[in-house]
Amino acid sequence: MNRIFYRCLSFALAAVLLSGCAQISSSSTSSLSSSSSASSSQGSTSAEQTPSYVDEVSLGDVVLEDEAVALAATPAAIPSDLTPVASGTLTKKNDKAVIDYSNTKDGYVMVQYTASTSKRLKAQVKGPTTTYTYNLTAGQWETFPLSDGNGAYQFIVYENIEGTKYAAVLSVSCTVALTDEFAPFLRPNQYVDYASAPNTVAKAAELTKGISDPLKKVEAVYNYVVTNLTYDKQLAATVQSGYLPVLDTVLANKTGICFDYAALMTGMLRSQNVPCKLVVGYAGSAYHAWISVWSDTTGWVDGAIYFDGTSWQRMDPTFASSGKQSQSIMAYIGDGKNYSAKYFY
Repeated sequence: MNRIFYRCLSFALAAVLLSGCAQISSSSTSSLSSSSSASSSQGSTSAEQTPSYVDEVSLGDVVLEDEAVALAATPAAIPSDLTPVASGTLTKKNDKAVIDYSNTKDGYVMVQYTASTSKRLKAQVKGPTTTYTYNLTAGQWETFPLSDGNGAYQFIVYENIEGTKYAAVLSVSCTVALTDEFAPFLRPNQYVDYASAPNTVAKAAELTKGISDPLKKVEAVYNYVVTNLTYDKQLAATVQSGYLPVLDTVLANKTGICFDYAALMTGMLRSQNVPCKLVVGYAGSAYHAWISVWSDTTGWVDGAIYFDGTSWQRMDPTFASSGKQSQSIMAYIGDGKNYSAKYFY
């Protein structure tokens, strides 16, 4: 593993939205009175066939509401060893879906709904402390990070029954032991898909050419994004649940919502071997997204991106760009009390 894992300097890019942004709806994951447990396939490329629906114990029908999109109403190829692959060593599958958990030690799980369907599909990653809910597209592999680190996980695939009701069609549980704590926050995933963004990777390489200090890489990427991107108010007003940033599109259009800002910077930094988290949470009562970066001296620092020569200040790139980096905006951004994390991607 690249030794940058152990020598990264850190800062946190906080890309939180402004007031007036979309409020988070009720939790995207309903509590499951008891989770179905499915035995793991150990060391085999073909897993035991299971029924179409996994509803053991009292799983039943689950209500899964859509996650709100983190937005604001105002404001060179990657290393092959970081590219996620469905290895097929450890899988659980049936006639509808397959879960490949061969590479959990590297911080990710891959899921594909293999059957043909027009139904809405979702996947859940239930870690030791947090449950993450994602959208799925039939016939397409998706990569999800194991953001909770080491511990017991359950991976579940759901298909829609009606409204917000979903039924589990496949589930598998396993214990995760990461080979490196940075693993989930260096690789591409559904939210930060820089593996499919060659122009973004190339731009990151251009911006950081000749720079070895991770601190300077963060500064270069941050300055480029807030200087060149403008806030897309129209998209913010019309964006639908399930929206995912397409990094090369954001880069080409030079416009986006908070989610786009944060995902673009995260993808750029990860492609340069700087471990960072795309964080979704709150700024006051508003739903936002921002970035945290690793430092081997302080650990994960939430929101330090602006360095004035003496100290790092909590920074929201969406605010900084749309607010023209005014003193009033910078003062608000610098107040760490405005941010509360919910999910890490």
